[in-house]
Amino acid sequence: MKIGITGATGQLGRLIVSKLKEKVAPEDLVALVRSPQKAADLGIEAREAHYDEPETLKSALQGIDTLLLISGSEVGKRATQHGHIIEAAKASGVRRIVYTSLLHADTTSVSLGVEHRATEKALKDSGIPHTILRNGWYTENYTGSIPGALAGGAFIGSAGEGRISSATRADFAEAAVAVLTTEGHDEKVYELAGDEAYTLSELAAEISRQTGKEIPYRNLPESDYAAALTGFGIPEGMAKAIANWDVSVAQDDLYDESHQLSKLIGRPTTPLSVAVKDALKAI
Repeated sequence: MKIGITGATGQLGRLIVSKLKEKVAPEDLVALVRSPQKAADLGIEAREAHYDEPETLKSALQGIDTLLLISGSEVGKRATQHGHIIEAAKASGVRRIVYTSLLHADTTSVSLGVEHRATEKALKDSGIPHTILRNGWYTENYTGSIPGALAGGAFIGSAGEGRISSATRADFAEAAVAVLTTEGHDEKVYELAGDEAYTLSELAAEISRQTGKEIPYRNLPESDYAAALTGFGIPEGMAKAIANWDVSVAQDDLYDESHQLSKLIGRPTTPLSVAVKDALKAI
């Protein structure tokens, strides 16, 4: 049985491939990527597959039994791109699809939810047995800002006291592998989030504790936060999107206490303190 992985050279994709190779023979894994050359170090077959070129997808999916559809990175294009892949999967005889969606995609105010809802509908309409992994925020989304917080003397955002049930990419990767390599997941929707919820004030306090420096959390109006991100060199459109996502965080849209992720991977999710420690080591 062959498993195809889209986005296999991305940060999440690479972790999933590495963990899959511990449970599945490498010859049964296929990386579906835009540039097979970039996948050479994965140690598995790589096939060229362009989201925007449907004609490449049908041939790339030949012989694939299970497809892991890691959501694309081009916000605004993903619903169409995912639709192309799902159509090609149906035409190629793919028997099962596992999709990485967004936590509470059906109800969230996070703008990303629109494309995820469209993809979930396309999967349902396809008739292909599927599993939805509604991934919460990566802890790395925030720990990646630690160097800037240390340099600027504060951690900034627009999340107020919203609670964030994040988990690390490694945690989410293990969940994907568990679903791909075991039975009983068809037609299920998993709300995947970390065991430990925190606010950005609590994150700032943890950074302060581990560094010995006083790093407060400074909550900014959405427009001010977007302007600050633009000043850091982030493109204006993306800066506005990030600030807007924080507003959704303030509404607890990325909070979840179901513990479905830790149940799926058979261990507690990575604590915030460990994620901060790892991020500080990498600086």
